[in-house]
Order: sequence, then structure tokens, then C-alpha cells
Amino acid sequence: MSKVALITGGSRGLGKTLAAFIAGRGNDLIITARHSAELETAATALRGLGVAVDAVVGDIADPAHRRALVAAVERHGRLDLLINNASILGPSPQPALAAYPLEMLEQVFAVNVLAPLALIQELLPMLHKTQGLIVNLSSDAAVGAYAGWGGYGASKAALD
Repeated sequence: MSKVALITGGSRGLGKTLAAFIAGRGNDLIITARHSAELETAATALRGLGVAVDAVVGDIADPAHRRALVAAVERHGRLDLLINNASILGPSPQPALAAYPLEMLEQVFAVNVLAPLALIQELLPMLHKTQGLIVNLSSDAAVGAYAGWGGYGASKAALD
């Protein structure tokens, strides 16, 4: 039985690169992202590496979407690696915290902190069975201040 990895934000950038690396080692994948066209393009390319790929479109901050990811893991029967890569930057240009729209800050924390934690909580029993690994991707903004990046940096520091 192949090992299985779940990668959030797996349709582009670092998530897509990690997915290709993991698939190249013969591991099956569950990838997720918000944009269906990009996600399906990535999934098609990854399937070309000879592994099974489930592409689950949705917003990681949505509890129903996380339940769909858990169901995908259950269909595979195992989970060996969870990579929490999905994140959002927030408003651009980045405002000072004193002017940061609170509804946007809530969204940044929902996606960058609460969603990864919720996914970990839901998948931890499956990861225990395989002695699996959790990787939470963060940012140097979590440990070094950038002017105006307080919301994003705070969210990544919380994730750390």
C-alpha cells in the first residue's frame, strides 16, 4: 500500500512543488486549493507521475471542506504526511494593525492558524496509526518584524 500525503494549497507555488516531489517518490496525494482550474491542472500533471491523486476544491477555513478532506483520507485508508501549506496574506498593501480591518484579520487567522489546527485535530488519529508527520509551513515574518505586516506575521507566529 502506498503512503499518502495531504497538502493544502497544493495547486501552485511551494505546495505544487512539494506535491511533485512527494509524488515522484511514489506516494499518493490528496491536494486541495480554492481554485478548481489550477487544482485540476496540478492534479493532472501529478497523475502523470503514476500516483493516485485526489483533488478536493475548497476553502480550508470551511469546516465542511475539512470534513471532505477527512473523507478523502478515509477513502485512502491511511495518512502518512500532512502539509499545512495554504495561507493568505490579507489586505494588500499591508495596513498597520491600528488600521487593519478586523474582518480581514479574522480571515487571516482563520486560514493561517485555526484551519491548520482544526485539520490536525481531525487527522491526528490517522497520523498516529502510521506514525505520520505534520509540517506547518510558516514564514520569516513570524520571527522578524516587517513594517505593516503585523497581521500576517502574527498569524504565522501563532501557527509556529
